[in-house]
Amino acid sequence: MIEVYTDGAASGNPGLSGAGVYIKAGGKHYEYSLPLGEMTNHEAEFYAVIKGLEICEQEFPNEILSFRSDSQTVVSVVDNNHTKNKTFLPLLEIIREKVERFPYFFIKWIPEKENGHADKLARRAIHEQRQ
Repeated sequence: MIEVYTDGAASGNPGLSGAGVYIKAGGKHYEYSLPLGEMTNHEAEFYAVIKGLEICEQEFPNEILSFRSDSQTVVSVVDNNHTKNKTFLPLLEIIREKVERFPYFFIKWIPEKENGHADKLARRAIHEQRQ
């Protein structure tokens, strides 16, 4: 099972944003700091999950995925596979399509203090865009 910790961050809301993806797989750790451009914090949180799925598609195809996020909004929308929010709906559809490529996908909410590594990576992505 692949453990994937995701976090999105925005400097301003909307503002420059980034995604952090921290993966634990086979005793190894992988870090990704991904600039996202201008968007809201919630959008960045969804894109962090999308980017995590894209990375897993390339690096860990056909594996069981266990995602963790400190965004209650993202976890609730993805877990319930439903949203009425017009901004989140297309992002949920992308996640649905990507999840279909894996045998099992789980997503779990975790407190911010347990997601510090992904948060640091997301903030690094914002910083990189300012240079």
